[in-house]
Amino acid sequence: MTPGARISAAIEVLDRVLAGQPAEQALLRWSRASRFAGSGDRAAVRDLVFDALRCRNSHAALGGALTGRGLMIGGLRAAGRDPAALFTGQGHAPEPLAEGEGAGPAHGVSDIPDWLGPLWNGSLGEDAGAVAAAMRRRAPVWLRVNTRKATPAKALRALADDGIAATPDPRLETALRVTENERRLAQGRAYRDGLVELQDLSPQLACAALPVAPGMRVLDYCAGGGGKTLALAARAADLTLVAHDADPARMRDLPQRAARAGVQVRLDADPAGRFDLVIVDAPCSGSGTWRRTPDSKWRLTEAALRDLVALQAGILRKAARHVPPGGLMAYMTCSVLDPENDGQAAAFLRDHPGFSQVSRRLWTPLDAGDGFFMSLLARR
Repeated sequence: MTPGARISAAIEVLDRVLAGQPAEQALLRWSRASRFAGSGDRAAVRDLVFDALRCRNSHAALGGALTGRGLMIGGLRAAGRDPAALFTGQGHAPEPLAEGEGAGPAHGVSDIPDWLGPLWNGSLGEDAGAVAAAMRRRAPVWLRVNTRKATPAKALRALADDGIAATPDPRLETALRVTENERRLAQGRAYRDGLVELQDLSPQLACAALPVAPGMRVLDYCAGGGGKTLALAARAADLTLVAHDADPARMRDLPQRAARAGVQVRLDADPAGRFDLVIVDAPCSGSGTWRRTPDSKWRLTEAALRDLVALQAGILRKAARHVPPGGLMAYMTCSVLDPENDGQAAAFLRDHPGFSQVSRRLWTPLDAGDGFFMSLLARR
């Protein structure tokens, strides 16, 4: 595909997203209908679509319209490129620009939804503007070294053999930031043999901060794909690891991932008993991950956020039953919004006076990877 044809494809996908279709679904449908597109073309179109959604409002302002065409025009102008060079109408390129098309300014335009602005500012304080700006850029790819199978040095050598460049983070030597050829990862030996796992820096730092010791019983109450379960499994021997999720289908890849990592995890649809540590990575707005899933930023509503906060409170109440006196519960979200984070922890503590907060931490793209929150709670 020519650069102009890729722009046309991105316009088609974006128009579907703006009409209400999730971005991943729209990209998949375009890909299936475009057998001529190679892997490089599909990756390029995906990048164009996601870059446009991260900067939807500002690019629409620069492009003169909140349409796929307007977003592509605005994106080129934001990058300092002349859209007329690609909007030629030749071959499969978009039609040429009309006179004066897309001449609007973007100064002062926010890429945070209007209704969310006050809550965003109140949750992040003086960092609100900087975090919003960071959300307009692509997120880096982070790996976690599986210390059951490799040292950081060994993992780096294996990645290099796969043609992938990475560098360790000074705060956590088992956290590697990929700097070159991230799309080769799934086919590489380092990943295939379980030396590394995909995991963002922020949850890696959160898992590293959890007090774990050999012999502990650990329940991952909202396990999903099991990334945190596997991270803890690599930290201490002889852990009893139980993974649970209200939707067991979310855990379908966990047995394979655990086998690749060389650890044992028991999946339990109805866990019983008490555990030394209960992890509650609750469903949330995902506002901390909007660099990776930018269309969800525009699909979140006030009503949906209220429903999520209510759901989180119910999950915390249920999970707390598995925490014995002296036990710990780690409440986590990939959100930066206060009602889901400190507000949720405070409400739980008001209703459960037998618990106290040991520590809390909010990571943002300014100091780690994705936005991520953790409140560590102890039962007296």
